[in-house]
Amino acid sequence: MKVLPVDSHRLRAGMKSLVIFIAIVFITTLGFAERVTALERTLPFHPGEKLTFQVKWSFIPAGEAVLEILPIETIQGVTSYHFVMIAKTYPFIDLFYKVRDRIDAFTDIGMTHSILYKKQKKGKSKKNVVVTFNWEKQTTQYSNQGKKAKPVVIQPGSFDPLSVFYAFRLYDLKVGTKLQIPVTDGKKSVEGEATVIKRDRITVANRAYDTFLVEPDLKHIGGVFEKSKKAKLEIWVTADTQKIPVKIKSKVIVGSFVAELISAEGM
Repeated sequence: MKVLPVDSHRLRAGMKSLVIFIAIVFITTLGFAERVTALERTLPFHPGEKLTFQVKWSFIPAGEAVLEILPIETIQGVTSYHFVMIAKTYPFIDLFYKVRDRIDAFTDIGMTHSILYKKQKKGKSKKNVVVTFNWEKQTTQYSNQGKKAKPVVIQPGSFDPLSVFYAFRLYDLKVGTKLQIPVTDGKKSVEGEATVIKRDRITVANRAYDTFLVEPDLKHIGGVFEKSKKAKLEIWVTADTQKIPVKIKSKVIVGSFVAELISAEGM
């Protein structure tokens, strides 16, 4: 088998983009259609659910990302869901840009707003981010490595970049719908927007899925998406009550990314 040469400069740039990709594209700037409260119907997810995705940069298998729901906990006196995302690059990619990321997000049991958000990076770059929510003052407090930033005013019902994905799954989708929801990472508060483009039947990992194609508006994401004039992000979610993402595709200045669902447990 012929081994193709790797452009290490572009690969490093690509891996930096991969960090943004696997931390955001599953979950950020997704919006909502007509709201149905958690109390009005059974939630489409529960503790024990675990979704595993393989991420490719151009044609190169780059890493995996896992979305998991851990047992319900009490955080700051509030009964809370505990969502986790773990992302890592494969050993070959580690030689160029190592990614070892973990995000923990907590929401109230009614899925109306975020309670706490934490992000750890232990690979090429290191971070220890904690975002706390003060709903009496309607602000967030961002800190990294113990250094606190100025509190940010947020909108009512705001979610962090991970839990917003799960809140998204509570809503009905229709082709042509414009979707919106407030999202904050602790440093800024934005109105996430997306459009349901079409209903689409696709095959992922040798399995056929009936899906909706959702395209988020990228103006608030920044990073490599902001630098790419023709950047595009497409997310296919199952056209059922669970709304599981099965494929995510992006095109940016340093190449293209594709993430595909390879395993779903505890459904």
